[in-house]
Amino acid sequence: MLRAYVGSFLFYIFLVVYTPIYATVVCLILRLFDVKTRYILACQYNLHLIWVLRWLCGVKWAFKGLENLPAKDDGHIILSNHESVWETHAIPALMLPRAICLVFKKEITYIPFFGWAMSALQMVPVDRSKGMEAFEQVRERGGDRMRNGYYMLFFPEGTRVPITEKRRYKTGGTRLAVAINKPVLPIAHNAADLWKRKSFLKTAGTITFSIGKPISPQGHTEDTMMQAVEDWIRGELKVISPNRPEPVPRESARTAK
Repeated sequence: MLRAYVGSFLFYIFLVVYTPIYATVVCLILRLFDVKTRYILACQYNLHLIWVLRWLCGVKWAFKGLENLPAKDDGHIILSNHESVWETHAIPALMLPRAICLVFKKEITYIPFFGWAMSALQMVPVDRSKGMEAFEQVRERGGDRMRNGYYMLFFPEGTRVPITEKRRYKTGGTRLAVAINKPVLPIAHNAADLWKRKSFLKTAGTITFSIGKPISPQGHTEDTMMQAVEDWIRGELKVISPNRPEPVPRESARTAK
């Protein structure tokens, strides 16, 4: 337990010192390179972060289902559970050299360094207040990015969710998949077993990063496709973290508290 506290403290010191330095350097030089080179340079931060976390706190990872990664990068939509900060950094880092495009709230572009980098990397900002118009922006820009070999990444739960809580999966990712006829690549991981949501402490162990078989949009609506994704992710979590409590719907979890 002492290692967990000391390692977690040192990890945050690393973040405070390293993040502004790396962000400043990257923001200054990004425009000198093409978009994919910019992406690889920016993702080195994510890669450094998860490796430092491994060295300081003993948070390792193991792959499952690597054979399910497409042989050709012709456009897939990644849908992953969201329960920790770890996957936000790990998915782009561990998928290298494959490039990932994020859909993010337009307001993030105004955040110094991070927002500027997102703009330079040509990610897809969305104004959620615009409803259907917002989806058309995602469809147009996301489709263009995938035609250039990018993967689109969505977290259907919309935010980091405690492992004891069950939230409805939003259908934005499958809606896009059905609209542009692209398969979905589901990912399940148990990062919150070692780095819980809103937790300072990181404990040693191994996170399983499980990649499912691609799911074709053929014969699916956005709802049935998302149900297939959710069923696989929830079923896979029971395999990789069998001792977890059964999650309960969000309103039930609030009542229980």
